[in-house]
Amino acid sequence: MSHHLSAEMRACIENCLRCYSICLSSFSGHCLEAGGEHIAPAHARLMLACAEICRTSAHFMLLGTPHHRHTCAECAEICRECAADCERVGGMEECVAACRRCAESCAAMAA
Repeated sequence: MSHHLSAEMRACIENCLRCYSICLSSFSGHCLEAGGEHIAPAHARLMLACAEICRTSAHFMLLGTPHHRHTCAECAEICRECAADCERVGGMEECVAACRRCAESCAAMAA
């Protein structure tokens, strides 16, 4: 039996999975190739943590567990940090936009 996902939750899942994909591919492609600040340990850890919490939040929502509120709250916080850091590093507009979109929808799901 499948649980019902609201339109808002389906959109949040899509935003999380898109952010996961963009953070991971941006780091493994763009950042590793660009070097410098793009591969600084703190930036690298933040991008990889962002990708993982986005994947986890999507997973929790798909499972239908009420614990998604906890992962979504953390996801919103990490996505905001990641967006700010990617903006600071520069040349990562797609990642910044995906993180901001995900932070907004996860904050709504956490409420």
